[in-house]
Amino acid sequence: MPSAPAFTSGKALTGDRIDTTGVAELLDSVASPEAALPCRSGDADLWFAEAPAELERAKYLCGDCPVRASCLAGALARREPWGVWGGEIFEKGVIVERKRPRGRPRKHPVVPTTARTPSSQQSSGQRSAA
Repeated sequence: MPSAPAFTSGKALTGDRIDTTGVAELLDSVASPEAALPCRSGDADLWFAEAPAELERAKYLCGDCPVRASCLAGALARREPWGVWGGEIFEKGVIVERKRPRGRPRKHPVVPTTARTPSSQQSSGQRSAA
């Protein structure tokens, strides 16, 4: 099985090629070039954004696309390295449910302020008053 090309910072290294076989054919198969394909109208960078919220927006826009199923099947076959394809987020050739924001993940989960008990709030208030 051939290995996927190496990528750094979301860009192919010099000399590596990204296999786009089938993408143009898929988009050209739509009956009308003016068809309302969300990836062909508006900001194309939205489908390759870094911000999780923007990727969620791209996924939403794919919802009613007439070539969504074919787009997803092609992306899976090509093992797309990143982006939103067929309404799913791809990272390193596989579908991920959500993209993690940049930065190091927390060591410990954050306790919501509503989960604090009245006694813990009172004792912390007493400490600050002292």
